[in-house]
Amino acid sequence: MNTQGELAAELERTDRRTRELLADLDDEQLAVPYHRGINPPIWELGHAAFFYEYFLLRELGGRAARMPGYDDIWDSFEITHRHRWVQGVVPDKASAFDYYTRVIDEARGRLEDREIGRQEHYLYRYVIAHQQMHIESLIWARQTLGYPAPRFSDPAPAPPPLAAEAGGDAAVPGGKYFVGMPVDREGMATSGFSFDNERPGFEVELESFAIAKTPVSNGEFLEFVEDGGYGEESLWSFGGRCWLAEGEGGGRRHPEYWRRGDGGSWQVRRFDRWHDLPPEAPALHLSYWEAQAFCEWAGRRLPTEPEWEAAARGPGAKRFPWGDAMDAARVDMDGVLLGASPVHAFPAGASDFGALQMMGTAWEWTDSQFLPYAGFEIDMYHYMSVLQFGDHKVTKGGSCATCSSLIRNSYRQAYLPGRTDVFTGFRTCARA
Repeated sequence: MNTQGELAAELERTDRRTRELLADLDDEQLAVPYHRGINPPIWELGHAAFFYEYFLLRELGGRAARMPGYDDIWDSFEITHRHRWVQGVVPDKASAFDYYTRVIDEARGRLEDREIGRQEHYLYRYVIAHQQMHIESLIWARQTLGYPAPRFSDPAPAPPPLAAEAGGDAAVPGGKYFVGMPVDREGMATSGFSFDNERPGFEVELESFAIAKTPVSNGEFLEFVEDGGYGEESLWSFGGRCWLAEGEGGGRRHPEYWRRGDGGSWQVRRFDRWHDLPPEAPALHLSYWEAQAFCEWAGRRLPTEPEWEAAARGPGAKRFPWGDAMDAARVDMDGVLLGASPVHAFPAGASDFGALQMMGTAWEWTDSQFLPYAGFEIDMYHYMSVLQFGDHKVTKGGSCATCSSLIRNSYRQAYLPGRTDVFTGFRTCARA
């Protein structure tokens, strides 16, 4: 559990990064066009503040609303996605920033003025983690809209080292592995913060399997593209064919943000700039359907969620692939490198079985539906998980845009299988 001082420092950093993501955008850029995968940035700001107010400050103090009449505007369940764009519904920039600042200052003041108990500590951890989710969504919104890459004030990290051996599979022996978060009698996680969908953890018996040591790279996915993979109907499931023909992937013949350059070579757009496609970098912004079709083409398969967790956690059920404490130097996270490193970088972040970059880089698709674990109990925010149960796929590990203090091996992120705007990728398993 974070100390109170560490909690205060995390609040400061989260607040600073949120402001930095908005500070360099002018009014025209803040007035983003409608897109189903993003939110208006000013609404994101007010929504983050509302979480602090509603689930922390009001829960503990019982005081009236800090922005009367706007609860239904800031609450993501009450306001439809499209209505967040309706002129006059969301307050102007100055009003939203004033509300946000007042709420964050009040939350900061509680940490500075008094000792907090276990429940209050959990509430702080919850609302900070929620804001960190929206930091990631603001980063992928900049990618979606073709805005400049974020420029954070955190010191730039040194280029990561590369593993001596990069290819092949990691062999994971059969046996019992722990999935999710263990809980105490009160249903609280016993090994750090977690969300309700991670609880209660359980043991699962797995057969031995082999999983790729690295995520699929641009170069590997390019082979699929140039072999006509998008046009070969037999490689695509029924859902994948529907996505290609009718959905967000309609007419697609290559990944989102790829194009042919003037000389015929492939390029990829990273935020507001086009680059020559780096073959050793991870393939990003891929849907579940694209990952599934690639696996069919390659004679491979996607891991299940328990398999992914077993490969990342090892027999000791570690919190992170390398141990039980986060070390941001071992991962591509926090919106700095943003997926530009080779897939065989960060050897210090390897799991017990030798799998690289299972934490950070890309949310990795699994073949599992996002469903509650047996014994699931809903948390204080009823819609954090339940609205995604059933029709979403589980992705694991966090991405290059995820805050490193948010993630852990048990973390479960739900995405609809057609999503490509987020930083999604995948790794494959050998078929039996």
